Amino acid sequence: MKVNLNQAMKKKTRRLKRAAKAAAIAPRPLQKLRPIVHCPTQKYSAKTRLGRGFTLEELKEAGLSAGFARTIGIAVDPRRTNRSVESLNRNAERLREYKSKLILFPKNGNGGDSEAGTWADSSKEDCENATQLSGSVMPLTKPEKKIEIVEITDEMRNTSAFTTMRVARKETRVEGHRMSVKNRKKD
Repeated sequence: MKVNLNQAMKKKTRRLKRAAKAAAIAPRPLQKLRPIVHCPTQKYSAKTRLGRGFTLEELKEAGLSAGFARTIGIAVDPRRTNRSVESLNRNAERLREYKSKLILFPKNGNGGDSEAGTWADSSKEDCENATQLSGSVMPLTKPEKKIEIVEITDEMRNTSAFTTMRVARKETRVEGHRMSVKNRKKD
């Protein structure tokens, strides 16, 4: 039988490894920039979370190539597809905001002289004042829930939410049948 009595030590070892990795790649952030995606299934689709990587369309919209994006700390997932224009625009705007905050260090170390494609390297002052981010890059900000207090009217008292939902469900169920009947009458 094997007994694991070294759990506290493993915790310390992992913490020290994370700190060593952070020091080795400083001032780059530890984590990559991730897109905002909706959770799967109808139950959780209203929730948003950070995804695996940006799509190629989102990168193109923001004016980046996939290869260059990977070098500046942006996660890229070529398999993911955009299903709505709203999410495409939101993630492209997220990339543009990241681009505006980004401090691009020069490869040769003299600062601010060369250009990487259409991107100019940051100035020496920006490079010297750069600090390393800890945690996730540009984390999700959840909107504050505001409680709205309203007076209950007679109309609110007399309406039934159950009846409204049942009628809406019935309407969607028979919509296809009604469309086919209309098409037959036109012919």
